[in-house]
Amino acid sequence: MKIYGIGVDIVENNRFRKLFNKKNFINRVFSQKELNIFRNKKNKILYLSKRFSAKEAFVKSLGTGFRYNLCFTDISILNNKKGKPYFLFNKKIKDILKKRYKLNSFKAHLSLSDEKKHSVSYVILQKFK
Repeated sequence: MKIYGIGVDIVENNRFRKLFNKKNFINRVFSQKELNIFRNKKNKILYLSKRFSAKEAFVKSLGTGFRYNLCFTDISILNNKKGKPYFLFNKKIKDILKKRYKLNSFKAHLSLSDEKKHSVSYVILQKFK
């Protein structure tokens, strides 16, 4: 396994309590798929904060942050049937990763965790030959 990059991010959950009612922020950061799931979530703050943290950790694993036309909404964080989180990237971000970062074949491993005050995400970006 060749590791391309590692990223970690931690956010203060109270920050999202303040941003929760700002529709512009939510629509700018979260994909439509995430927002569809969000509507049915009991703890909306933790849902948002973990996903924001995961997106930040992912771009940190690239080593550049949100540059080169990368947008928060190009990245979705979903869960499989057993609850394991995973990334879903749209075509735009796949093209950017291929052209800008030479990542033709890759896997982004994701771990999410939260407590009352903080949410944290850890990403390992694996590059395949």
